[in-house]
Amino acid sequence: MAITDFADVEAEFDAFDDWDDRYRLIIALGQALPAMDPALKTDATKVRGCASQVWLHPSRDGDVLRFAADSDAAIVKGLVALVLMLADGRRPAEIDAAAIKSRLDGLGLAKHLSSNRTQGLASMIGRIEALARAADGAPESRRA
Repeated sequence: MAITDFADVEAEFDAFDDWDDRYRLIIALGQALPAMDPALKTDATKVRGCASQVWLHPSRDGDVLRFAADSDAAIVKGLVALVLMLADGRRPAEIDAAAIKSRLDGLGLAKHLSSNRTQGLASMIGRIEALARAADGAPESRRA
């Protein structure tokens, strides 16, 4: 099965019997992310709260946001890819941290990631939402 959206990831996760296969899928998703221009890897695009290096750079494509992203850790880059599946190509007002977290929680990640990676994932989601709020002209602290 070709993974083209988050529903495909959910189906693959359901089909796998163990977490080693799920981790391999997450890593493969990260490897499939388009390369991020090194010039975009700045302090301003760095996600705070991640043990690994993570960068997120938003851009507008009409009325939707596109994100360039990268990480220096394979599993974390895969987690970034999962988050982007739920945020990239959406209007800023449609990007909701609670909804993203809920979909990711459905994969059971929290039980299988270290506390550092769980916190880093939350930081990525929060940063995506803050960037969306800023692009939408809303205060960044609109999160519940």
